[in-house]
Amino acid sequence: MFSAETWYGLLTVITLRYFLIAGVAYLIWYKIKKNKIAYKKIQPRFPQSKDYQREIFFSLITIVIFAAVPAAMLLTPFRQFTQYYQHINQHSSWWFWLAFPVMFIVHDTYFYWMHRAMHHPKLFRLFHIVHHKSTNPSPWASFAFQPAEAFFEAGIFIILIMMMPLHLIHLFVFFLVMMVYNVYGHLGWELYPAGFSKHPVGRWINTSVNHNQHHQFFKGNYGLYFLFWDRAMGTIRADYDEQFEKVAARKPVKADKEFVEPVMAE
Repeated sequence: MFSAETWYGLLTVITLRYFLIAGVAYLIWYKIKKNKIAYKKIQPRFPQSKDYQREIFFSLITIVIFAAVPAAMLLTPFRQFTQYYQHINQHSSWWFWLAFPVMFIVHDTYFYWMHRAMHHPKLFRLFHIVHHKSTNPSPWASFAFQPAEAFFEAGIFIILIMMMPLHLIHLFVFFLVMMVYNVYGHLGWELYPAGFSKHPVGRWINTSVNHNQHHQFFKGNYGLYFLFWDRAMGTIRADYDEQFEKVAARKPVKADKEFVEPVMAE
């Protein structure tokens, strides 16, 4: 049986997940370790308080929508049109494990083309401008979408649950990983090591530097988990590898002292 019997239960789960993952990232990188690692920040400046407030406000709206879509699909008669299954043995073990990479590949493809379409001049203000108010994003920006975009972002749930057999474990892991990678993409720091963007495997993986460039320059780097589509379609920024190495190679201004962020007027 689907664990969240009501929309309120699902809303609580998604809210807690957002504040736990984004909140822990913010606490570590923007509070506890801020002065020690500020020299490694992708964009040296920090967002202002009003930016954090805007990101959290729109994320809360997104959470309401993210809870409503699966509730509408699984807690109503619409469920008969889905392939959601309750018993773990209802499908083979090989499919249970294969479903995970398939879900992420499908999601990355859906996200790339949806995201790229939203950058069309006629669609940008209707769907995507709120997210791009965070030109220097923080972890709180991971769900900061205007309602119209949030509905399309949630559309991946409808596609997945209708096109392939999925168990509650699939959904739990999928949305947990999605949240973690979204927070990483908006973190403001790069966690992968130097040389990763040119590694035979790493060149196909999206990074925080890659997505930070998208927020800073508004064009190119449209992927979510992977860079398959960006590289295939020629939409990856030409300076991506160079910027990745610059960020990875940064050293403290003084090796014996903590880097202190310059005071900037709010």
